[in-house]
Amino acid sequence: MKSTSIKNVVFDIGNVIVRWAPLEIVRLTFGNDRDHQELGKAIFQSEIWMNLNKGLISEQEAKAHYQTELGLSELECERLFYYVKQTQLLIFGSVELVKCVKAAGYNVYALTDNVHEIVAYLKSTYSFWDLFDGTTVSADLGLLKPQAAIYQAMLAQNDIKPSETVFIDDMPYNVEGAKAVGIAAIQFENSSQCEQELRELGLVL
Repeated sequence: MKSTSIKNVVFDIGNVIVRWAPLEIVRLTFGNDRDHQELGKAIFQSEIWMNLNKGLISEQEAKAHYQTELGLSELECERLFYYVKQTQLLIFGSVELVKCVKAAGYNVYALTDNVHEIVAYLKSTYSFWDLFDGTTVSADLGLLKPQAAIYQAMLAQNDIKPSETVFIDDMPYNVEGAKAVGIAAIQFENSSQCEQELRELGLVL
């Protein structure tokens, strides 16, 4: 018998299910003779990237903006988005954890700040997407974590209660955002640590 009120486990995707490594992407795209930190910030913390994640612009439009605003070449933009996708490798043990949680009788969902084209790539490359009972993607909503509205949208879309839900994310501010709307939350480090913390919440796995 389950000794917890948790019925729903919600997984982030980047750095929970697949790797997300902006500095590696920058290094692979531009080589070692550029300031990876500065360039990574200019690309991935820009309004362009935020708008892409909100679904306000397409990947092609983002490439055009990077050329105009950051002075990147067309070739550099093609390389950049190639490595954005190709570096998203499965994190050890995470898909197995999703399967374990699902097999134990809990509902599993995804909540991700993500881009339409990247989601399409992940769906075509890996099989984990079909494990989720529901998915909430920032680009479909025009919202980003840790805005309260994106967590509330996820709850509403799946008709689930915050008090019966736990959210797993690698970023502390996203974890805090979930807690602020009444969702239990775990900061992901690796699949073993995450499984242990789920058990500590009372999940029977």
